[in-house]
Amino acid sequence: MKKYFLIIVIFIISFNDLLSQEPAFTVTHGPYIQGLTENEVTIIWTTNRKGIAWVEIAPDDDTHFYLTERPKYFSESYGFKVVDSIHFVTIKDLRPNTTYRYRVYSQEVLSHIGTKVLYGSVAATNVYRAQPIAFTTSNPAKNDISFLVLNDLHGNNELMENLLKDTEWEKTDLVFFNGDMTNDIRSQNQMFGDFLDKAVELFAKETPMYYARGNHETRGNYATTFPKYFPTPTGQLYYLLRQGPVCFVVLDCGEDKPDSDLEYSGIVVFDNYRSKQAEWLESALRESDFLEASYRIVIIHMPPFGGWHGEKEIETKFVPLLEKAGVDVMLCGHLHRHIYKKAGDGQNFPIIANSNRAIIKGYTEHGSLNIDIINETGKIVDSLKIPSQK
Repeated sequence: MKKYFLIIVIFIISFNDLLSQEPAFTVTHGPYIQGLTENEVTIIWTTNRKGIAWVEIAPDDDTHFYLTERPKYFSESYGFKVVDSIHFVTIKDLRPNTTYRYRVYSQEVLSHIGTKVLYGSVAATNVYRAQPIAFTTSNPAKNDISFLVLNDLHGNNELMENLLKDTEWEKTDLVFFNGDMTNDIRSQNQMFGDFLDKAVELFAKETPMYYARGNHETRGNYATTFPKYFPTPTGQLYYLLRQGPVCFVVLDCGEDKPDSDLEYSGIVVFDNYRSKQAEWLESALRESDFLEASYRIVIIHMPPFGGWHGEKEIETKFVPLLEKAGVDVMLCGHLHRHIYKKAGDGQNFPIIANSNRAIIKGYTEHGSLNIDIINETGKIVDSLKIPSQK
């Protein structure tokens, strides 16, 4: 009997030793904001193990975050608090053009047997001695805005940092990643390492980032999970976004080769996907957010020229609808070089295919939309000015 008791004691001691060697429960990636509108935001982050998660928000005033109990918004689904290692918290009924401070929390769930739940440690962003992070909801009535567009960095975080180094973030309303920020997507850690961690470090905790998927984000065994990390107002990877006087039409280009190409191993149906997207687009271009905007900008990774199958699909399925609706400009990437096609050069609106080593800076001012193409040395290499339609 003593022998068995000794074995049990040794097992318990060994098990506790293993637990003590396990890394602390912690936030591993994020947080970053997505789906920001005038009254809603989604905040996303990950932890190294599964747990429940919530966000606390506070007004942007002179009070300390710990002044009082702050409202809690949980990651929830079907009446349950979600237990996972990736956390999505959507907060609704916010006020337009309002800044909110926020803090994210996760608490590890060690076990859930029957109705008994055993909780572990809590991990959270710091507000004790640090300034809480914040976001500001959109303002449809804003007179002027400023935005940035990056594309085709393919995991080059050093280049991203260089392109963004002179950004005045307090004057920047939003950022677009216009596709191919990675080569493919094989895991969550790879995706964060290729561009998202750097984006969080530089701006994405507070400045909203919106994604137009490129053809490389469709590749890799984790590619089907990509949309989960970038929620949109439509629940699709194509959507309208209104900020101040500008309506952005964000489209999903799909792949560049025919669906039957051996590179896709029979796993894609992008021709049909683009046809369905065109049906949505025809309807979306009749919405008030588009019709009442002073400027109408299309964000799509692949341009409608270049001679490849996907580019031809965009030309035939999307461009006629955009021409009829009267868009002001289309901003693309994909070709890794700067190409500017004026209105009348095959379409009735200008198209900019941005280089993979330049950034697009757009801003409205004095009744016009201004677009500057800035290379990695900070030099403006091309510009475009478009008068307001209103």
